Amino acid sequence: MASIPLEHLLLLSAALFCIGVLAIVTKRHAVAVLMGIELIFNAANLNLIAFSQHDPNLLQGQVFALFVIIIAAAEAAIALAIILKVYQYFNTVNVNEVDTSRG
Repeated sequence: MASIPLEHLLLLSAALFCIGVLAIVTKRHAVAVLMGIELIFNAANLNLIAFSQHDPNLLQGQVFALFVIIIAAAEAAIALAIILKVYQYFNTVNVNEVDTSRG
């Protein structure tokens, strides 16, 4: 079974990272910013798995990727709860329209 070359995996990871950063910088909707953060986490996971592929006896890359997935799930749940509270308080999820003072 042929494996995917490391360069291809790193290019894909870099593309995911750039798309995630672009989403964070350009989007105004809080959920879109959260999706950009998730893309960055996925790029990091892909790097961990790609580098761990070169030493099949050690599973550190897979273990770290598992931890990143768990942290990303917890982050998404907490962030969505915060977004819901922000929507209840400000009646918008647009990041630019949210102000710290209500009046």
